[in-house]
Amino acid sequence: MDTGLLVLRLVVGLLIAGHGVQKVSSRLGGGGLAGGTEEFRHDGFRGGRLTALAAGGSQIGAGLFLTAGVLTPAAAMAAMGVMTVAGTVKWPNGLWVQHDGYEYPMVLVAVCAALALTGPGRWSADHLLGLTPWPAWASAAAVVAGPAAGLLTRSLLHRPSAAEGTARYARPAD
Repeated sequence: MDTGLLVLRLVVGLLIAGHGVQKVSSRLGGGGLAGGTEEFRHDGFRGGRLTALAAGGSQIGAGLFLTAGVLTPAAAMAAMGVMTVAGTVKWPNGLWVQHDGYEYPMVLVAVCAALALTGPGRWSADHLLGLTPWPAWASAAAVVAGPAAGLLTRSLLHRPSAAEGTARYARPAD
């Protein structure tokens, strides 16, 4: 089980961190901070640059903490929050990623919830520091607070436009 948790943490944590790097730099195919800022503005979010920095920084930090298994419930909570926001952006497109849907963010939220609930395993900084097992209340709180924070962030920072839900979200007929 510990080997499986390590592989899961490495893959998911590094993907989440890499996604954050793309938001704030030109590394890993990102558009730099200007590109991340434009992405958030295009998606109707207030704050532009600050929003891109906060989202990118959260993804980088949460992803690296998940990778190392450091403060796992808190790292999972942060990752779930950011990926919940991403899911809300993609929600109008439906589930499937082929149509730019919310499938990928939903998978990352579910995996982070599972990591918060199972813990990082023996091959983690949490275990090395004697922090495991995490109390059940901390894991459960992380699973609830992460998506709730993402939904709150969306409601506070998003400006719905008149065009939202029209041509930008149109899917090809099946």
